[in-house]
Amino acid sequence: MNTKTSITTEQHAAVLSKSDRKQQQQSLIAASTAHAVHDGMTDLVYVLLPIWQSQFGISYAIAGLMRGIYAGCMAGFQIQASKFSEKYGRKTLLVGGTALAGIAYIIAGQTATLIGLIAALALAGIGASTQHPLASSLVADAYDEDKLRSRSALATYNFAGDIGKMALPAAVGVALTWWSWRQSAGFVGLFGIAVALWLVWAIREKPHSQTSTGIESKVESQPERVVTVKTYASYSAGFHALLATGVVDTATRMGFLTFLPFVLKDKGATTATIGLALSLLFVGGAAGKLVCGYLGRRIGMLKTVWFTEILTAIVILCILNLPLTIALMTLPIIGLALNGTSSVLYGSVPELVDASDRTRAFALFYTGTIGGGALSPICFGWLGDHTNIVLAMQCVAAFVCLTLPLAWIVNRELPK
Repeated sequence: MNTKTSITTEQHAAVLSKSDRKQQQQSLIAASTAHAVHDGMTDLVYVLLPIWQSQFGISYAIAGLMRGIYAGCMAGFQIQASKFSEKYGRKTLLVGGTALAGIAYIIAGQTATLIGLIAALALAGIGASTQHPLASSLVADAYDEDKLRSRSALATYNFAGDIGKMALPAAVGVALTWWSWRQSAGFVGLFGIAVALWLVWAIREKPHSQTSTGIESKVESQPERVVTVKTYASYSAGFHALLATGVVDTATRMGFLTFLPFVLKDKGATTATIGLALSLLFVGGAAGKLVCGYLGRRIGMLKTVWFTEILTAIVILCILNLPLTIALMTLPIIGLALNGTSSVLYGSVPELVDASDRTRAFALFYTGTIGGGALSPICFGWLGDHTNIVLAMQCVAAFVCLTLPLAWIVNRELPK
């Protein structure tokens, strides 16, 4: 009888293990799809900005403000999204946010005024705010028992965002040769709503993760009183330095991406060429996550960040002085440097915080970095209006060098 009981227990454990693996894979697929769609819709704004400038007669500062409002709303609501997910569940917030972003694009395609367009971008940013903290923590929790596979899963999730960045701007850039930007925005919105409906089926969280009762909730309710303090003051110096590094890095990336289409347009690029340019940049970004992940393991976080940030500054200066065709050829290189850095920084978050603080730490990290990215286009756009866009981009190249001393502090605080 004891033998039979032992066999039954082992078989039961095997079934649970198989079930857990299936749930891990499904969580990763759902989170990665959400990441790809949201990042694609977010970066599609870069393709549309020069069109909006021509149609509405906006300045560089207003163009930066439009991008900043999208990113600012996305950053400002991430902590709230993580809080609401504790009450309503990650699935509800993630599905609702994806649908809201899709609806916002439909509204953008229908509005006839600049104010209406800005309001639609704000709405899209609020919808997008649910994705980063909730989808990343969904993956991290699904692979919580296997730290090695957790890193691989988070890298896959991170890579999926680059797929969306490559695919959607390029597809819309080509579509704009036949359709108006309003028609294109409408189709993107319908696509976002369709993905939200698919997520209703695809996300399979464990029952206890969506309830407010039981043992799990009691365990989670205890750190909740402490998290508010940690959110503002009590994280380690390493995490604060990591956050500052991420803010500068993201501000550089957002400033560069916002005004790159205008630089290319001045060189004679068409809308389709701008879409292709962004795809080339994001192809390099996707490769950068793999290359910099390898470099991070081989030469360490500090040397990797220094290499990518210095390379970023050099290539930005080169692009400003090269003809269009050669400038396009350099975009995969700067894409590698820009996104490679973010991958290294993103992967360091779990190493600097406790497991119980993971969701809020991700939310705080993304809020800070995207918030910096929201402000930088406005500042660099204002500079471009009062001087010229070339000088503004030169300042972007100089600004990225602030990450060098910050990365040294992060490296010092990482567990050895």
